[in-house]
Amino acid sequence: MPRSVRAVAYLKRIPSDIRKLWREPLLLFGITLVSVFLFLFIVLPLFKIFQLSFEENGHYSLKVFAELLSKSYNVQPLIHSLTLGAAVSILGTVIGFIFAYAVTRVDIPWKRFFNVTATFPIIAPPFMMSLSAILLFGKQGFVSNMILNDIIHFKIYGFYGLLVVETLTYFSTAYLTLYGVLQAIDPALEDAALDLGAPKWKVFTRITLPLATPGIASAILLVFSQSLADFGNPMILAGNYTILATQAYLTIVGMYDMRSGAGLAILLLIPSLIAFGLQKYWVSRKSYVTVTGKPSSTRIKMDHPVTKYSIFGLCLLLTGVIFLFYGMVLFGSFVKLWGANHALTFVNYKHVFTVGWGFIRDTLLLSSIATPIAGILAMIIAFLVVRKNFPGKRLMELVSLLTFAVPGTVVGIGYILAFNEYPLKLTGTAAIIVLLFIFRDLAVGVQTGIAELQQIDPSIEEAATDLGADSATTFRRITLPLITPAFYAGLAFTFVKCMTAVSAVIFVVSGKWNLITIAILGSVENSDLSQAAAFSVVIIVFILLALWLIQFLVKQMQGEQRIRFERAEAL
Repeated sequence: MPRSVRAVAYLKRIPSDIRKLWREPLLLFGITLVSVFLFLFIVLPLFKIFQLSFEENGHYSLKVFAELLSKSYNVQPLIHSLTLGAAVSILGTVIGFIFAYAVTRVDIPWKRFFNVTATFPIIAPPFMMSLSAILLFGKQGFVSNMILNDIIHFKIYGFYGLLVVETLTYFSTAYLTLYGVLQAIDPALEDAALDLGAPKWKVFTRITLPLATPGIASAILLVFSQSLADFGNPMILAGNYTILATQAYLTIVGMYDMRSGAGLAILLLIPSLIAFGLQKYWVSRKSYVTVTGKPSSTRIKMDHPVTKYSIFGLCLLLTGVIFLFYGMVLFGSFVKLWGANHALTFVNYKHVFTVGWGFIRDTLLLSSIATPIAGILAMIIAFLVVRKNFPGKRLMELVSLLTFAVPGTVVGIGYILAFNEYPLKLTGTAAIIVLLFIFRDLAVGVQTGIAELQQIDPSIEEAATDLGADSATTFRRITLPLITPAFYAGLAFTFVKCMTAVSAVIFVVSGKWNLITIAILGSVENSDLSQAAAFSVVIIVFILLALWLIQFLVKQMQGEQRIRFERAEAL
């Protein structure tokens, strides 16, 4: 059907969709309320950044960008950010591919162990690797000072240090992306090539690798975006290698220049949006899809001894590096004062749960408030986008994705611009932190909910509607229990991000409400690395406990719903 014909058909359908909404006032109210929330807490902050950057005396102007780009100390961070992002994305994707290929295609032992190892960095604070790098290779580091006795001076501050820590921090994203892609490739294609006499290395280079190309491109672009938006690691390890995210922060906080800070945020936003757009393009490509029916139950396994043990050895080496970095943080948390007194003690944890308890309490409280709200809101948006027809539903989905595509520094600047004056003056309150938590990573819950709903036959919900249930009842009693896995994924991801957030919230925290990640940065700046390590370990413990609790509660909800369905069937 020609595009013009489809457009006309769509325009004719709008009045009927509006009439249907009028018949369900609760649904109309829900759509309106969600739209208002998305506008206020996603569109408005980003608009404020653009307004401050492009407007001068009521007129459109590019003067602020001309001024920024005319100064080398602003151009250099942009070049540094792009260079570092490119290097981290390539190296992180290579490591992620090795792990994913080993788990899905190679006959090696300990696959579950490698899977857990590859996903562990997701629940750790993003700057934990930087802290570990200092503990290992700093001037008073375990390797540089205690083992090598300062024979070798490691250049951990600057490009190479950031390259290592960001790669170890963000390769998990590439692993998860490529694991799903490699699992989705129909093994019948590889089996057919083997049956025709092709050696396994040729099957890999001619079939597996080309079919995984969209996933590889997607992984590269996702890791690039994360590196570009990273704030915590550069704050600790950048040294003289200034990047754009920290430059924007220092311009606002150090120089009190909001206009230039907003302009730098726009410069940071442009490559991020380009990378995000390219990533969405690659994911949506159809030319590489191989599963057209029920896939084969067999799957190719690389079992040649050289290949098998080489890849197994690489995985062991990478796992050893990861354990070394995280293990050093655990060890450092028990040292009395790193660099001066290496006696083992619990004094750092005593400090964390006494002096630092306010940071823990505030973080847990605000995260616990934001997580269920974000989870339910994400499922509501997914339900509206997939199951309901109304004007602007695609725009609703697009808006929900915006803050995920935007670096946290940009979002944080947008929030202090949008909510720093009446009638929406929220600066210094807990509300602005909670709202930032909710809408910063809302897109993950929305997209997982959409993916889950697309796999559920809508006739189940239509049957409830035919029996007299309205949209709200159908969503609460039918849809939400059916999309429980997506709901859990959204809750888990939101809570982890709330507990480990730095780049966005650093702009909106106040003396009344403090976060544990800000306490860690403060401890590192004060050279109290042992306390920072103790705070980091406590974050991980609380995250693991919370994830277990969320999973338990979601399973309970699933069990109650299953009992309700069984009773209904018995009647």
